[in-house]
Parts: sequence; structure tokens; C-alpha cells
Amino acid sequence: MLAEAIKTYQTRVNGILNQHLTQLDDAAPDLKAAMLHGALLGGKRIRPFLVYSVGEMLGVNSHALDKAAAAIECIHAYSLIHDDLPAMDNDALRRGQPTVHIAFNEATAILAGDALQTLAFEIMTAPCSDLHPKQQLAMVRALAKASGYQGMCGGQAIDLSATDNSIELTRLTELHNKKTGALISCAVELALIAADIPDEHYQLMMKYAQTLGLAFQVQDDILDITTSTEELGKPQGSDQQSNKSTFPKLLGLEGAKDCAEQLIQDALSALTKLPYNSQLIADFAHYIVERRL
Repeated sequence: MLAEAIKTYQTRVNGILNQHLTQLDDAAPDLKAAMLHGALLGGKRIRPFLVYSVGEMLGVNSHALDKAAAAIECIHAYSLIHDDLPAMDNDALRRGQPTVHIAFNEATAILAGDALQTLAFEIMTAPCSDLHPKQQLAMVRALAKASGYQGMCGGQAIDLSATDNSIELTRLTELHNKKTGALISCAVELALIAADIPDEHYQLMMKYAQTLGLAFQVQDDILDITTSTEELGKPQGSDQQSNKSTFPKLLGLEGAKDCAEQLIQDALSALTKLPYNSQLIADFAHYIVERRL
């Protein structure tokens, strides 16, 4: 059931992204091609999956979720393009393919990331009969906050400053709650805004989202050590080679695995207190720590 749902949502959001990107004019063909490369290179579509699965669990029409799913994936794609740049993580491989600055050039990669970021908000603010304008405005605010200083960008800055340095667990947790966790939490929040659920349920779902987001990053750190380049689709051991701060580095490999498992148990505990059929997103939580890529 989970594998089928992941595939269904992947196909759906890929179709929406392809439609938005291919309908752009051809005034800057290299930039357009770079955006397509960065956005449609592959990927699990974790964030769109959460938008759709949480929204539909709460009774939201899937058409009301399309814009949020596509927008958050545009933000994620832009972040990967910029993360891979020589000034950041300096990676040549992403999802088994050349990164955008390798396939094109550095200047085009920067512009492709910028254009995908702004496209996200263009998509999100287009008229939508399934959502009230106040809901759309709240979604824009949530996505902007999760993407910027208080979220992903702030986390990336902490990550860069922590490279070649030792940091404590609380600081590492803050780093990844922002760099990775904020956008994963936002995916759930976008669905919650569309559903307009009671505040008590909202808080429990955000507890699920926040612990899931951190568990995702802990597992990523583990996979960087335990999985091959072929499986990862990017260079194996890149975190170690760059001397980055990671959970296995701080806690040891087994300690990091225990941390990921505890986070998932915390996420599942939040779901048990909710009156919804949450089996799909519970299965997804297990998948986060069992995945091999």
C-alpha cells in the first residue's frame, strides 16, 4: 500500500512540475533545461507525499493539494541545486546524474535554483477554487518561513559553520531541525492548513512532522556511511570527507540508529492520539528509518 501510494504521488507531482516547467517560454533555453534537470532528475518526492497523504487522510480533495505539493518540491529542488554548488557542498553527482552546475555551468545552476524558488510561490499563489485566499496566504507564509532564515537557509548556514568543528547534540539537532526538518514539517503543515483541523489535532500532527523530519536526517547521516555510491546516487562518505557534523560522528553508528528509532516511536505515539486513519503515514514513518537511499 505504501509503495503504491508513493508511486502514485510521485507520478502526480512530476506531471504537475513538468507541466509548469515545459510551458515556460524559450527565451532562456539553457536556464529552462537546467530547471527541468534539477526538478525532474528523480527523487523520492518525500515532501509531496506528505502533502498528499496527510491532506487526504484529513479529507482534503487532492486537487486542493496539487499546488502545495508542486511548490514545496520546487523549493526542495532549488535547495539541492544550490547545496551542490562548489561554494557549498561541491558535489558532482545527484540521484546518480551530474549535478546542475556540472551538467550546465555554475552561473546557470545559481539561476536555476533562484528561478525554481520563485516558481514555487508563483504556483502557490495562483487562483484555486478549492482553497480560501486566507488558506493560500497561510501556506505561502509557512513555506517562506520553512525555506528561509528560520528554516532551511538558516540550517545550511549553521551546517557550513559547523564543518571542521565539533558541536554539541543540541546544536546539531537545531541545525537539522532547520536544514532538513523545517521543509518536511512544512509539507505536513501545508496539508493541515488546507484541512483546517482543530488546534489540538494540529499540534499532534506537527509533533509527528517534526520528529519525522529529524529522523529522516539521522537516517541520511547513517546511509552516508553504510550505503554505496551506486545506491545513494551521490558520493558515499561525502559527509566524512567534508568533515561535517553528523549524528553518527557525535553518537556513534549504533547510537545514531537508536536515535532514529526513538524519533520514529515519538512520531508514531503522536499519531495514536488522533482520530484519523493514519496507517499510511505511520507506515511511512517506518520507511524513513528502513530505507536504503
